Amino acid sequence: MSDHRTIAPGASHEEFWDERYETSERIWSGEPNTVLVRETTGLPPGRALDLGCGEGADAVWLAERGWQVTATDISRVALGRAARHAREAGVADRVDCQWHDLTVTFPTGGFDLVSAHFLHAPTASFPRERILRPAAAAVVPGGTLLIVGHAGHHEPTDLRLPTTEEVLASLELPEGEWEVLLSEEHERHQTDRDGRQITRTDNALKVRRLPV
Repeated sequence: MSDHRTIAPGASHEEFWDERYETSERIWSGEPNTVLVRETTGLPPGRALDLGCGEGADAVWLAERGWQVTATDISRVALGRAARHAREAGVADRVDCQWHDLTVTFPTGGFDLVSAHFLHAPTASFPRERILRPAAAAVVPGGTLLIVGHAGHHEPTDLRLPTTEEVLASLELPEGEWEVLLSEEHERHQTDRDGRQITRTDNALKVRRLPV
């Protein structure tokens, strides 16, 4: 999840995201993230965890390919849309939508794939690393952690977002237990709210927990 707006004083992250989703019938494209598609195609399906699932495009795409997906978000509005998307796609039995404020509670169990795409909030106080460390811990041996985010500075708050090297360091992964499969920056072209074509710089980190 990501957004360019700021959180109003006194508002919670849950209130911010519920309000954001309620501004429109659909916020995102309904298509899976391109890096998810590229980096998970060919992986044997198993249990997947989608952190900050939004309206459910990634979770549904994975479920359509045989994954059993736990999809989480802080917005109950978003989760309702994700559940509806799964039903309409015929994969409701393979997508378990769970509400979590990931700074407080975290899904239980181990996962063959943990995906965190654009898990940001427009505030410097958002403790992203406190979410990503449990995310790494939830990956079973042989499993994959995929983290994709915006890079550089995030307007208008001018938040500085971490590099993949900084994300990797913040995970505090035990030495000798993980391998880095991908660490890159890439450009993404999109249309902003005013209809203008803009280019963003994103980054992606993919690490694999070594089999026991």
